[in-house]
Amino acid sequence: MASVFGENIKISIFGESHGPAIGVVVEGFDAGFKVDTEKLQEFMSLRAPGGKMSTKRKEADQVKFLAGIKDDVICGSTFSAIIENTDCRSGDYSNLYDVPRPGHADYTAQMKYGGSQDVRGGGHFSGRLTAPLCIAGGIARQILEKKGIEIYARIKCIGKENDPAPTKYPELCEMKKIDARFPVYNADAAERFEKVVEDARMDGDSLGGVIECAVFGVPTGLGGPLFDGIEGRISQAVFGIPAVKGVEFGSGFGGSQMYGSENNDGFYYDENGLVKTYTNNHGGILGGISSGMPIYFNVAFKPTPSIAKVQDSISLKQKENTKLEIKGRHDPCVVLRAVPCVISAAALSIYDLIKD
Repeated sequence: MASVFGENIKISIFGESHGPAIGVVVEGFDAGFKVDTEKLQEFMSLRAPGGKMSTKRKEADQVKFLAGIKDDVICGSTFSAIIENTDCRSGDYSNLYDVPRPGHADYTAQMKYGGSQDVRGGGHFSGRLTAPLCIAGGIARQILEKKGIEIYARIKCIGKENDPAPTKYPELCEMKKIDARFPVYNADAAERFEKVVEDARMDGDSLGGVIECAVFGVPTGLGGPLFDGIEGRISQAVFGIPAVKGVEFGSGFGGSQMYGSENNDGFYYDENGLVKTYTNNHGGILGGISSGMPIYFNVAFKPTPSIAKVQDSISLKQKENTKLEIKGRHDPCVVLRAVPCVISAAALSIYDLIKD
C-alpha cells in the first residue's frame, strides 16, 4: 500500500491536509522504550508551518497519542498518534477538480481516483502528511540514539545560493554544531537563503534546494545486494516526501565524472584496529551494505508547484485550454521544513534494517 513503509517495522500514514486530523499507526518499535515527548515536540516544531520561509497557515502540530503509549512508554508492538488540523481554508481549492495545478498531483490523482480524491490543500498528496512521518521518525531517531546511531541534516543550497561546507563530507562534530532551527554551517547562508526565498515569494514564485543528510554510528554489515541495498531502502522512504526529485549517495552524480583512482576510497586500520576509509565517496555503502563509515546522501527538492503567477492549465470538464491563478497559502520553498522529514526518512530506514 502506498501509505505503508517498512519490512521489520511498519508505519501507516493516514489523513488529508484539510481533514479533521492526520496521523500514523506504528508497529514493531521497541516495547518499553520511554519516548522523550518534549524532545519529540521540539523536533515536530522544526517541520510545523508558520515560520519565516513557509506558508502562513498556522498549525501547532501537537502530537496526541491515541493508543499504545502509556506514561510516555511504548506498551507493545503497536501505537498510534494524530495531529489535529486547526487552520484550514478549504474554499481556496474548490476549482482544482476541474483545473489542475501545473507541477502538482491534481491531474494524476484525478486520472487515478476519478474525482473521489480530496483536493483541499493537496489532500493525501500534501506535504502536510510529512507531519505523521516525523512523529514516527522522531521516535525512531530517539531509539537509534540510544543505540549509538546519530542522524543530522542541513540545507546545502536553495536555488543558486549555497552554504559551503568545511569538509567534503560532514563530520559528526561539525553537524552537532548546527542550529536545528535553521540548519546551515555559515550564519550568512541563512540570511542569503531567506532573501532569495522572500524575493521569489514577492515575485509570486518559488524555489527548490538540496538537503544534505549524514548517519553516524551505523554498524558494518547492514543491508544486502540488489533490491535489499541500503540506498534503495532509504530512497523509498525519502521519495515518500512530496517534492523530492532526486537522491544521491556519496559522490553521487559527481562521481560519474571522476576516474576510478579518484573515486575509490582506500582502506586502512585506525588506532583501535577498526577498518576505515581515507575518503567517503561511497557514502558509507558498498554493494548495498554498510561499510561502517558515515552514510551520506543528498536530497533534491523541486520548487513548490503552487505559486501566485498565472499559469497554463486545462479545464477537464470543458476539455479546453485555460489559465489558472492559484489561491490559498503555500510555502515559497519547502526546504527548511523538509530537513526533519529527511532525518525521519533516514531514521525509519536504518531502524527497519537494524530490526532485521
